[in-house]
Amino acid sequence: MADFEGMPIGFIGLGIMGKPMARNLAAAGYTLVIYNRSQDDIDTLLAEGGQFQAAGSPCDVAERTKAVITMLPDSPDVRDVVLGDNGVLPALGTGHLLIDMSTIAPATAVEVNGAVRERGARALDAPVSGGDKGAIAGTLSIMVGGDAEDVQRAMPLFEAMGKTIVHVGGAGAGQIVKACNQVVVAVNYAAVSEALVLGAKAGVDPDKIVQVLSGGLAASRVLELKGQTMIAHQFAPGFRTDLHRKDLGIALSTAGANSVPTPITALVTQLFEALAAAGTGDLDHSALVTVYEEMAKFTIGDMG
Repeated sequence: MADFEGMPIGFIGLGIMGKPMARNLAAAGYTLVIYNRSQDDIDTLLAEGGQFQAAGSPCDVAERTKAVITMLPDSPDVRDVVLGDNGVLPALGTGHLLIDMSTIAPATAVEVNGAVRERGARALDAPVSGGDKGAIAGTLSIMVGGDAEDVQRAMPLFEAMGKTIVHVGGAGAGQIVKACNQVVVAVNYAAVSEALVLGAKAGVDPDKIVQVLSGGLAASRVLELKGQTMIAHQFAPGFRTDLHRKDLGIALSTAGANSVPTPITALVTQLFEALAAAGTGDLDHSALVTVYEEMAKFTIGDMG
């Protein structure tokens, strides 16, 4: 536990990702002071044992801890929790470390870092990849932006939640790498969806398609983890479509700010927009296959 050994850890944001991440920290021996907008999520963890303690506000979390982790949906949520009324900022000072593991705009990460440093505290942006399965298993990939000494302070916390932990640069760099990650994941979902609908409508068993593609150069984590559930239309959210849409918006904005053409990302973003327009933005992002099925007027499950 190193720098934070024997100290409670703050955790704000107990959604699909945050809750299992908090559980893994508790399993590693930490006591957590938790806060969430939904009381139900707090109650769920409180019922699991004394390693969880409820706080009344984000500020309360920071007042009772030296390290605060946030796992929130979007940039406005992070700004509100850090900079807003009853936010963590007034309670931060020398020795505090704020670790934002949300996926937000790089500019917001830089803004938050600057505000935190003005208080004499330190901050890291440390978004994750791996979905709910990685969060549950404690095998997340964590890409960290900030100063090296702060990354080292946080390393025992990261190791309780993730497997691949890489310091990628200064403030905001973690969010830039996460935007790159989300581009690749989105394009991969589009490619897998396109291949499954093409092959199935042409008469090939989609299970066989997944089996063959998984053994060659086309293999990917998307295909491995989601190929079968896409065929079965099992779209319980591990990562919601609306959140991936938000992430692609961040990627396109970052590309524009750096004069980088991203035509494939722009096209795949429109496919995700079509999925949301169909009223399914709350489904798992693997539901992108249904957009291809609609365009092809063919459902994989109708084969034969």
